[in-house]
Amino acid sequence: MSFQAEAVVNLEAIAANVANLARRTSAELMPAVKADGYGHGLIPAARACLAGGATRLGVATLPEAMALRADGVTVPILAWLAAPGLDLEPAIEADVSLGASSVAQLREFVAVRASRPAKVHLEVDTGMGRGGVVEDEWGRLCEFAAKAQADGLIELVGVWSHMACADEPEHPANAAQKSAFERFLDAVSAAGLDPAYRHLANSAALLTDRSTHYDVVRPGIAVYGYSPIVGQDYGLRPAMSVRARLTQVKRLPAEHGISYGHTYVTDRPTTVAVVPLGYADGIPRSTSNKAEVLINGERHPIVGRVCMDQVVVKLGKAKAHPGDVAEFFGDGEITADDWAIWHDTISYEILTSIGARVRRRYVGNP
Repeated sequence: MSFQAEAVVNLEAIAANVANLARRTSAELMPAVKADGYGHGLIPAARACLAGGATRLGVATLPEAMALRADGVTVPILAWLAAPGLDLEPAIEADVSLGASSVAQLREFVAVRASRPAKVHLEVDTGMGRGGVVEDEWGRLCEFAAKAQADGLIELVGVWSHMACADEPEHPANAAQKSAFERFLDAVSAAGLDPAYRHLANSAALLTDRSTHYDVVRPGIAVYGYSPIVGQDYGLRPAMSVRARLTQVKRLPAEHGISYGHTYVTDRPTTVAVVPLGYADGIPRSTSNKAEVLINGERHPIVGRVCMDQVVVKLGKAKAHPGDVAEFFGDGEITADDWAIWHDTISYEILTSIGARVRRRYVGNP
C-alpha cells in the first residue's frame, strides 16, 4: 500500500443512490454536486450522478458550474449563488442557468450583453429566511421577469424555493412553505409566465413528501449515501471511506499524558498508535477523547486531543503494527453519522470537511 491517508470514493454507490432516488419520483433529478461534490470530488461525483439517472446538476457557485462545462458536462446546470459584480458573461455563454434571488440580481443578469439571453431560475423565500425574494416583492419580481423575457433579455427556465424543516416531516413549517410556494406559482401565472421547471424538494422532502416534487427535485446528502431523516433507512449506501495508515505503535507507562494539554492520562501501561490525520484534514478537534476508529476490524478510541496532523489511538491489548490501516468512517461499522454525533453536527459537515491533502481514490464503475 503506497498511501498515507486517503478517501476512497465508490462511484458505483453514488450512481446507485441516485437510481434509488429516481425510483421514488416522477420528477427530474438535479443532484447537488456543490462543495466539491460534498467532498467526494466535483467531476467524478457529477459523472456518477448522471450515470445513475440524473438529467441536470445543481451547484452553488459559478466556478463550480464552469468546471463542469470545462470537463465536457453538457446537461443543464443551475448555479444559484452569485455575489454582485461577478463576471456573468462566461457562464451565460456556457449555457449555465443562474439563480436570481432578488430583483436587483435579476436586473444584473439582464444587463449582461452576451450572445444569448441568460437562463434564469427565480428563487423566492417561502419561509427559509435565507436566499430568495420575500413575498411582498413577488409581484414586482414577476412583472420585471415577464418584461425582460418579452424583450428577449432572459429565458425564464424555472422557479424555486428551499425548505427549512423537511428533515422533520411533521414540522408545521413544511405545510406553510408549500402553501407559500403555491401562492408564488399563482403570481407567476398571473404575470403571464410559464416556466418549465418548478422545484422545491431537497433530499428529505424527496423521500417523505411527494407533494413537494413538482418538476425537479434537488437531492443532496442522500446522493452520497446518508439519510437526511434521523433513524430512517432508505437503502442508501455511503460512498466515502476515510482511512490512514499507522505511523507508529508504542507502549506507554501508567500515568503518562497523551497529546496537547494531557487531557488523557493512562491509568495503566498502554499500547497506542499514531495515525496521520488531524483537524487540518477534517477530523474535528471537538471529537478528542470521544471518537473511535477501526483497526483490524476492532473499534479503538482516539485519546488525547486531536492535533493538526495526527491523532493518538488507544490499542489496549490489541495487536497492530505501523502500516496497518485505521478507518475513520465508511460504509460499515463507523460512519459519518457517528462522527456527526461526536462533533455535535450533521454528516454533511463531516463529509465536506475532509481536507484537500487527503487524496481521493475512486473505485467502482458507475
